Amino acid sequence: MKHYNEAVIMMKESQAAAQIIHIIKEWDPFQAGPDFYETEAAEIVQAVYTENDAERLGEAIQSVFEVSFDQTLPLAKCKQLAERLLAIKDSSSC
Repeated sequence: MKHYNEAVIMMKESQAAAQIIHIIKEWDPFQAGPDFYETEAAEIVQAVYTENDAERLGEAIQSVFEVSFDQTLPLAKCKQLAERLLAIKDSSSC
């Protein structure tokens, strides 16, 4: 039974990661098209699973895009996205 539970948790986390990637791509902060953010989405998914605080995750999101695009997004918008992503992560870890 333990292996079944672990498999279910991994599946939920995998679905959550896919949903997080979709949301990041659809967010499209630079109107470059949703297929333009592969690298950033991967980095942000990693940050979502290491951060539990929306403020710190928002700062991490801001930093990822700043490094990639050499432009700073408003922290408030990054924090809003962070809150959405953390809610998805939290709902998958029940």
